[in-house]
Formats: sequence, structure tokens, C-alpha cells
Amino acid sequence: MASKRTGRSRIPARAWSRPWLRRTIKVAAVLVFLPVVLTILYLPPFVHPISTLMMKDIVTFQGYDRRWAPIGDIAPVLVHSVIMSEDGQFCSHRGIDLAELKVVIDDAIAGEQTRGASTITMQTVKNLYLWHRPFGTLRKLVEMPLAVYADLVMPKKRIMEIYLNIAEWGPNIYGIEAAAQHHFGRSAKNLTRRQAALLAVTLPNPIGRNPAKPGPGLRRLASLIEARAARAGGYVDCIE
Repeated sequence: MASKRTGRSRIPARAWSRPWLRRTIKVAAVLVFLPVVLTILYLPPFVHPISTLMMKDIVTFQGYDRRWAPIGDIAPVLVHSVIMSEDGQFCSHRGIDLAELKVVIDDAIAGEQTRGASTITMQTVKNLYLWHRPFGTLRKLVEMPLAVYADLVMPKKRIMEIYLNIAEWGPNIYGIEAAAQHHFGRSAKNLTRRQAALLAVTLPNPIGRNPAKPGPGLRRLASLIEARAARAGGYVDCIE
């Protein structure tokens, strides 16, 4: 009798769990497979991808301003400024800056305040495929292998071109062309060194920082990046 009761109790459990498990696996497979396919589809320069934040603006009927600019139509000083501000090792790492990541992990183990270790490639895949808040640690775990994959299949120059065209530069303002027009009334091609530096240091906090009306702290950061961009040299060889 005990064996019969055991058999009867297992049948409903299996009937309930297997369809649920299959659905979960299918959804997970799609979520993993989609970025893999889209990264390849985004390789041609005539494809102009949008970010998850831009999708959110569409769904919530806010709209957004984004004007695609080929990397050849963006002032080199802007590209140099963004690299020197956001990811100085962009041309040498393979999607993840392992040295910077080790420093962050060591600081965390030591109980010290940690800083971000996101590369431009990581930020690009986050903007293209992932969420922004909450669950930042979980997102990082997904972000890193996607960044390695993107760096493997996509040229650095194309990664930079996509990043500069989907990065947020203010509420509902995406991409460097819209940002340059909105903040300085000129095209991305004609940005000055100072304007490029101010736009670059705005990226970590585009809602709280205004490159057209910088405070003392933002001006100091911009001066530092302006000097670094002038001496970028080999740090930017991969996008020349």
C-alpha cells in the first residue's frame, strides 16, 4: 500500500513540473540565443541597433532623439576622449579588462569600496541586450561572457560605433549626434576638444550631469580627460 501511495503522489508532481521546466528552459534558451544571433546581425554598418532603454522609451510612449552617425562622421577627439574616460585599455583587452577586474575583486574581498570595472564592450552589450536596474551583480555575470563573445566576432571599430550611437547622454537623448546637437548645437563631426571631454565625462551619469552646464567638479574631470585624449597615442590605434 505504501508503494501505491508513493506512486500516486508522484504522478501529479511530474505532470506539473515537467511542462513548467520545459517552458523555463525554452525561455532561458531564447534569452541566451538572441544576443548571440543579434550580435552577428549587427555587424554590417548599415544596421542601426537600438538599446533596451530606447525600447523602454518607445513602449512608454516617451519617444527619444537618436540620429545615427557613422564613426567616420564623429570627431576623432570625441572617440579618443570617450576611450580615455571610460576604458583606457579598450584596444588591448578582449571584452573584459582582467587587470581592472582583479583590482575590484581584491578591494571587495578587503572590504573596501569598489569602483566599476565595466569596459566599453561590456557597456555596449548591456545597452543592447540587458537591463539596467536592479540585480546589478546578476547582470554583470551575464554581461561578461556576452562582452567576450562580442569582442570575438565584432571589430573594435564597430563596437565603438554602436556604443557611441546608443549611449545615453540625457533624458531621452541617445547617441553622440543627438547629444552634440542637443547640448552644443553642432554636429558630432565639429565638436571641439573641450566639448568632447565634457560629453565623455557625462557618460557615467547622463541624467545627473549636463555637459552644457558643467559644475566645478565636472570641469575638472573634463580638463583631465582633455589632457589624456591629447596624449592617447597607442591607446586608440584600434579605431584609427
